[in-house]
Amino acid sequence: QVQLVESGGGLVQPGGSLRLSCAASGMIFSIYTMGWYRQAAGKQRELVASINSGGGINYADSVKGRFTISRDNGKNTVSLQMNSLKPEDTAVYYCKAYNILRGTYWGQGTQVTVSS
Repeated sequence: QVQLVESGGGLVQPGGSLRLSCAASGMIFSIYTMGWYRQAAGKQRELVASINSGGGINYADSVKGRFTISRDNGKNTVSLQMNSLKPEDTAVYYCKAYNILRGTYWGQGTQVTVSS
């Protein structure tokens, strides 16, 4: 079965950096659009960044210029490099895989806390 496992979350000071990774298994990784979403306490889950099977990338306005999404189809991983982190980036970050024919899958989430 499809599994998405996130890693790399943690506590970081404002202005710091973190790198999240999502390892996928049980799927043909290269045909999926991969995305990172986040959900802060009391708020709806929102898109942070996505990368489709052709390499096309989309970012939320709030993270443009600070976050970078990338994928490695050989290793079945998608990563999110987060720089210049702000307290408002604090949230649980989720990895999502989507294919119009194969469906949608979510990881279990990883906590990112930006605080001094």
